[in-house]
Amino acid sequence: MAESERPKIGYSCYFTRSREGEQFVPEHVFSYQISGRLTMTDDNHHTNIFNEGDFRFIRRNNLVKYIKEPPAGGEFKSVSVYLDQQSLRDFSIREGIEGSSVRSTASVIKLKPNTLFKSYMDSLQPYRQDDVVISDALQQLKVNEAILLLLQADPSLADVLFDFSEPGKIDLEGFMEKNFHFNVQMKRFAYLSGRSLATFKRDFEKVFNTTPGHWLQERRLKEAYYLIREKGRSASDIYLDLGFEDLSHFSFAFKNKYGLTPSKVMTH
Repeated sequence: MAESERPKIGYSCYFTRSREGEQFVPEHVFSYQISGRLTMTDDNHHTNIFNEGDFRFIRRNNLVKYIKEPPAGGEFKSVSVYLDQQSLRDFSIREGIEGSSVRSTASVIKLKPNTLFKSYMDSLQPYRQDDVVISDALQQLKVNEAILLLLQADPSLADVLFDFSEPGKIDLEGFMEKNFHFNVQMKRFAYLSGRSLATFKRDFEKVFNTTPGHWLQERRLKEAYYLIREKGRSASDIYLDLGFEDLSHFSFAFKNKYGLTPSKVMTH
């Protein structure tokens, strides 16, 4: 699904022991944890844990890792409202609100409990029915309501919500060292570093003297070797955290580089 087609209201609901992953967050998100537990770690290695009844705000243009855990014998359930840029621009013009250039450093914010937040999320219950089709106009009303509630609860969020600037061109070496463990598309790395994909690849080769794909694998394997050899971590514990999609691929790449399997490195 293209990002422009993303629904304004989304749900996560499933039975499983746990689910781990990572994602690029293209739009601000206002979420409520209905049941289960969500652990989120941002690109600054800050971790937040959200339990049943918690509210959160996630800033756009960020990379996050997550672990979703359902309660014993139950379902993981959460509801999210996506505050897209067009909705926020329209709201800003209509209400005459502007954000400042001061940026919050937090990518994920745990919001204080609020009776109005709870009533709002409860009002989305009918939107979760599979046989109910909610028009774009109705969804837009709920998005606008969410913006109003967030501003009432914390007026300083205006500086985040109505900051429409795009990422500026930043130091590539520092950026990649900070984010190499995220397994996202190359175009995401390019965008967040303030570059087109073509410029990103060209600048990357100038800085690192290799391609982004080759550097990422080598850097991840180097970090893996350190964690296994010096910290006693196991391959199954770290491969996802380092951006590898599956354990077998990680083990193959590791042995191909170091001549030993991860388990052999642990015993040396």
